[in-house]
Amino acid sequence: MRKQFAFDPTLDFAIERFIDAPPRLVWEALTKPEHLKEWYMPKPWGRVVRAEMDVRPGGIFSIDIAVGDGPEAPNLGCFLDVVPMERLVWTSMLFPGYRPAVFDDIPITAIVTMEAAGTGTRYVFTALHRNAADLETNKASGFYQGTEMAVDQFVAHVIGMKR
Repeated sequence: MRKQFAFDPTLDFAIERFIDAPPRLVWEALTKPEHLKEWYMPKPWGRVVRAEMDVRPGGIFSIDIAVGDGPEAPNLGCFLDVVPMERLVWTSMLFPGYRPAVFDDIPITAIVTMEAAGTGTRYVFTALHRNAADLETNKASGFYQGTEMAVDQFVAHVIGMKR
């Protein structure tokens, strides 16, 4: 999966941050369920109820969220590519073991890259969509805004791990 995709602004969005922490801590916060539960869901919107991760190609990426006092909503996907402290790729279009997914949401493939930069880490989250309509629907639904909030929470969480 190394550089095998071309960013297309009509289909994708990317969020980039500098995190003043080493890639080791960024990777840990990204791949350990106990950390993911702290930052994944925008706090004003809800919470992560349960997280399960088997961080290897074909492994499970499962996050159950609750919005407000609402019911839990499962989110299940599959890791596609794992390069520790460099890249993590997962998709909601496949279930664990690369089984075709059944869903009623807009699927994405998420690509997270990180690299050492000075005293910290350059972190980039990219969401790939099937088509422009899916991207626009996701933006209108608040997915983009929520992802920005989650990335900001992620950065704060990683910085907190340094203490």
